[in-house]
Amino acid sequence: MRRRLLISSALTAAASVAAPALASPARTRLPRMTEGPFYPPRSWRADSALWPDQDADLTTVRRKDGVSRAQGEGLGLEAQVLDSAGRAIDGAEIEIWQCDTLAAYRHPSVPATTGRFDPGFQGYGATVSGKGGELRFRTIRPVAYPGRTPHIHLKITHTSFGTLTTQLFVAGDPGNAGDFLWRQLDAAARQAAAMQLQPAPEASGLRWLARHPLIVPA
Repeated sequence: MRRRLLISSALTAAASVAAPALASPARTRLPRMTEGPFYPPRSWRADSALWPDQDADLTTVRRKDGVSRAQGEGLGLEAQVLDSAGRAIDGAEIEIWQCDTLAAYRHPSVPATTGRFDPGFQGYGATVSGKGGELRFRTIRPVAYPGRTPHIHLKITHTSFGTLTTQLFVAGDPGNAGDFLWRQLDAAARQAAAMQLQPAPEASGLRWLARHPLIVPA
């Protein structure tokens, strides 16, 4: 319960930006994908020296010696967890992880070498969907790294369907056409997994805004 309260507080503290309501969601579920090689293991995240901050704001890292801010273009990701019958799912645990602007993941296999990673980017974040299935992350626009188009890894867990692991892509990104995972998706799955980015309100402190339905199994 304490963890959920902390996450809820972090979600409230994340940037609140004005945005249009989510469009009527397509009923195509998010495609299942593997975690990939850079999902940070829970045992590693439990080390507070390595992970001093694991909330829904990936753009700010708070340490004992101060606060660091992420490089890159800020992205407000606002979403709603819905099942394929259109019902909102509250209490779902949502995790995201992605590389920083230097194409480095926060992972035990990636050396934390000064100048090779962004110490102001959290790399991993978590939150819980609210009463209407809604959630919000503050992160950066994903960037490409060798062999992959820009993407955000996503894991959604709830007692009603278990765990769904997938990725969110940037709609219209020129790198998508050459990405081996994107090419495996049919048109409906691509639509379900592609975020439409739009400019964020200036007062938000962000560059981009994406509002996207997260469709899970009914």
